[in-house]
Amino acid sequence: MAAALDEARKGIGQSSPNPAVGAVIVSKGKIIAAGFHRAAGQPHAEIEALRALPQSADAAGSSIYITMEPCSTTGRTPPCTSAIIEHRFARVIYGATDPNPAHAGRAQSILTVAGIAVTSGVLASECSAINEAWNHWICTRLPFVIAKCGMSLDGRISSHPSGRWITSIAARRDTMARRATVDAVLVGGQTARDDNPRLTVRGIRGARQPWRVVWSPSGDLPPTLHLFTDRHRDKTLVCRHPRLRDVLEELGRRDITSVLIEGGGRTLGEAFDSGLVQRVEFYVAPVLIGGPVPAVGGVGVAANDEAIALKEVRYETVGTDLKISALVG
Repeated sequence: MAAALDEARKGIGQSSPNPAVGAVIVSKGKIIAAGFHRAAGQPHAEIEALRALPQSADAAGSSIYITMEPCSTTGRTPPCTSAIIEHRFARVIYGATDPNPAHAGRAQSILTVAGIAVTSGVLASECSAINEAWNHWICTRLPFVIAKCGMSLDGRISSHPSGRWITSIAARRDTMARRATVDAVLVGGQTARDDNPRLTVRGIRGARQPWRVVWSPSGDLPPTLHLFTDRHRDKTLVCRHPRLRDVLEELGRRDITSVLIEGGGRTLGEAFDSGLVQRVEFYVAPVLIGGPVPAVGGVGVAANDEAIALKEVRYETVGTDLKISALVG
């Protein structure tokens, strides 16, 4: 299953709005083929693994390890349970159960009736974690929201116009890698006007450019912004909804499963005030800059015991900065 997870990770940032899934075929204790789901509409991991079988090999009597319960319904592609039965596998081992209530557990029933031994829940936590965004979207139809911020030690983002960056080059490279994994990057209208960001993925070979979303209820944005004039201008959306929740609902309907909110302080404040954030990734630079703009604005909590709790908190050094990543709640 660890090998299947390695395959699945190859599809992160590429397979949306489908989950990232990997599969390996094992015969006589050896892996004889492997595959992963490359993109929506293309073959699922199980089919890719079957296609990778050597000409001299046969799947009959072998085992297949899959990071997620195989699909049992027809969507963009036929159900993988049918292919597994057709190729006469002896055993299916999968990690995470499909979180969609309409599909959860169906594969096990179908395969068991066909005489195939099924084992589920192997490395289930790890298999589920790589699809945390898709799991959230498929159950709520709202994108999984990651709040990202680069701030000074005193919690400010109001850097001087002549020196825009607060965090290190290494932190900015790390942000590029994160952008490459999400479906959309979102900023508020004031950030778009003040910073004129590009919100592109740079320096990551083969990365897919995510949607660039500007939340601007007024719609008052200069037409000369990079977002409207560069080669990715067709991947820019301006959302004029009065509430950030309405923006996310629209993005969810567009099959956008994950959103990286990169600011500014008002937008992040609205996201936290409205309970819309699932993960935080904050970079704290070892500098003090003061200034009027906090990293997270909004109304805030009424008392400290109502503070937004974080769990599975991780601390790591990225360049000269401290990166804090955690799940919300």
